[in-house]
Amino acid sequence: MRQALLTVVVALPAALDRQLQQTSSVSNFAYGVLARLSMADEHTMRLSDLARDCDSTQPRLSKVMDRFEARDRVGRRPGPDDSRYTLATLTDTGRQKLAEAAPEHVAQVKRLVFDPLTAAQRRHLGTALTRIAATVRQELER
Repeated sequence: MRQALLTVVVALPAALDRQLQQTSSVSNFAYGVLARLSMADEHTMRLSDLARDCDSTQPRLSKVMDRFEARDRVGRRPGPDDSRYTLATLTDTGRQKLAEAAPEHVAQVKRLVFDPLTAAQRRHLGTALTRIAATVRQELER
């Protein structure tokens, strides 16, 4: 079981990254950033919250934000109530890039993760992953 988990943890992101790079010229991490912004209220988040939600460091996220801003996929501005933080907003161009990448990415996730499982296995996987994620988040918050 340990080896299977290691394969999933390491190889699955690599396989998703390869597919996204080939079909959309975007990394798995960058796709995740765009997706998270797309789900936020008004497609806007504090960069510190975005980094946390994407399991990223501030410097790594900042590099991606620089590239996104240069391609007009996001805009950044100081927080209206507190200029010590920065807000990132997904632009129309960013939403379009996400919409272009999503169908093939979702199909790849479905093919690699969900198609090999029965309905019962999918339910059990969801329950198990929820518990593991909660434990990992608690550990990171310490």
